Amino acid sequence: MEFEKIRDIIAEKMDMDPADITMESSFEDMEIDSLDMVEIVMDIEEAFDISIETGDGLKTVADLVDYIKNNK
Repeated sequence: MEFEKIRDIIAEKMDMDPADITMESSFEDMEIDSLDMVEIVMDIEEAFDISIETGDGLKTVADLVDYIKNNK
C-alpha cells in the first residue's frame, strides 16, 4: 500500500509513468532535484500523516517506504 501511494505521488509530480517507478528506483536516477524532493515529501507527509526529515538518507523509493512503515 505504501509503495503504490508513493509511486503515484512521484509519478504525478514528475510526470512519469508509474510503471517506470520501482522499489529500487533512486531519486537521482529519476532526476528528482532537491526542490522536487521537498514537494514530494510534503505530499507524502500529508498522505500518510507523518513528518519526514529529508536528511535521513533517503536515496531510493524503498528507503522512503521503509521510513514510512517504521514511523507510522
